[in-house]
Amino acid sequence: MAKNLTSREEDYSKWYNELVVKADLAENSAVRGCMVIKPYGYAIWEKMQAELDRMFKETGHQNAYFPLFIPKSFLSKEAAHVEGFAKECAVVTHYRLKNDENGGGIIVDPDAKLEEELIVRPTSETIIWDTYRKWVQSYRDLPILVNQWANVVRWEMRTRLFLRTAEFLWQEGHTAHETKEEAVKEAEQMMNVYADFAENFMGVPVIKGTKTDSERFAGALETYCIEALMQDGKALQAGTSHFLGQNFAKAFDVKFATREGKQEYVWATSWGVSTRLMGALIMTHSDDSGLVLPPKLAPIQVVIVPIYKGQEQLDAISERVQPLVKELRSKGVSVKFDDRDTQKPGWKFNEYELKGVPLRLAIGMRDMENNTFEVARRDTMTKETVAMDAVVDRIEVLLIEMQENIHQKALDYRNSHITEVDSFEEFKALLETKGGFLSAHWDGTEETEAKIKELTKASIRCIALDAKEENGSCIYTGKPSKRRVLFAKAY
Repeated sequence: MAKNLTSREEDYSKWYNELVVKADLAENSAVRGCMVIKPYGYAIWEKMQAELDRMFKETGHQNAYFPLFIPKSFLSKEAAHVEGFAKECAVVTHYRLKNDENGGGIIVDPDAKLEEELIVRPTSETIIWDTYRKWVQSYRDLPILVNQWANVVRWEMRTRLFLRTAEFLWQEGHTAHETKEEAVKEAEQMMNVYADFAENFMGVPVIKGTKTDSERFAGALETYCIEALMQDGKALQAGTSHFLGQNFAKAFDVKFATREGKQEYVWATSWGVSTRLMGALIMTHSDDSGLVLPPKLAPIQVVIVPIYKGQEQLDAISERVQPLVKELRSKGVSVKFDDRDTQKPGWKFNEYELKGVPLRLAIGMRDMENNTFEVARRDTMTKETVAMDAVVDRIEVLLIEMQENIHQKALDYRNSHITEVDSFEEFKALLETKGGFLSAHWDGTEETEAKIKELTKASIRCIALDAKEENGSCIYTGKPSKRRVLFAKAY
């Protein structure tokens, strides 16, 4: 199996696009701006879903489902929200097609115009808060802790598989609370859940922080985020959690009777991650030979490739391998025995390297005689010979080691690409030569933030939660600043 991948150094963007397609993760569809997620790519997403869903339920959340279509009038009820999404909305205006009487094929029936246009869900705050009005009467009905797994549409035409598509998959949590403090605590908790998932399952180190006013979610009072760094030195927003205050409750008149018998508006949050996490996973770990997947999210953690001549040898190897397959599966390890006779072992080795399978075991007749397996690691590309009676224990150890190693490698890269800068000239130079996060003072104004972005294409990714109080001068205006913020070019 010839990979013929462009190298990351030669063209990182081209490398990424080729890898997504050649590793059978996704492809462009007949609908411009939309993708087909192929079975191997979807299997990774399913593992992400399963872990996140478990984490959500452990923090008291339940899943529900709300309509794909949102009445246009709902979006106009919260001014900042509609302004934030208006340019990305797909609009349904008619409900029927018919045959053209002049032989022009199928046309929209002009008599089937909707009384009110429907927006294809760009995000669900409005339809959900209209629903919550019916669910909430008293403090006894709170909190509402609901999550939805769904697809959304944001009409993007400059697209890239997983990173930016007109339709994508995600989860969106929407919660309602009795007090401001409870809602803020919820928003912070979900940011921490996302960070935990990114670090411990994806192996992706993230920085937790808050967004600036101009980068906040439309309609939020505070946006908490996790920011990751890709191997090309660009940042990627991996997840966000929003404290919405009472904005949506007021827009949709969601009130409750307090413990003192007064009427008050509820406090809200929303939070979400999407299939963009697939892009983060690929770009954080993978190399010029293909995907590198953390074992916890790999659809196949161990692949066993027999090396044989003739059916008799294959039967003998299969008989030796089947108990191992059964034992690994009993321990929760996903394993595949690739006994296809349509491809040679070398072709299979290349395929599983490209697809990022963490461990590859090879067994031929010499291994059978010696009671050994050749074990190859995808992360370090190293091989070792392991005795058959020790291979299960060794696999378990290696999978843990690989998960830690993949994370540590990404963490070392990220940490070596956070640079403090104190002048605008140095800022511009480092953006072009080193990239990564630039830790710099900013005067706190949207005007300065916008000007820096216009001149350099770098935005403020976040105000890190662990940023120290430190008097300094804004790198662009020279005005006073009390802390550094993190700038970067971003996806």
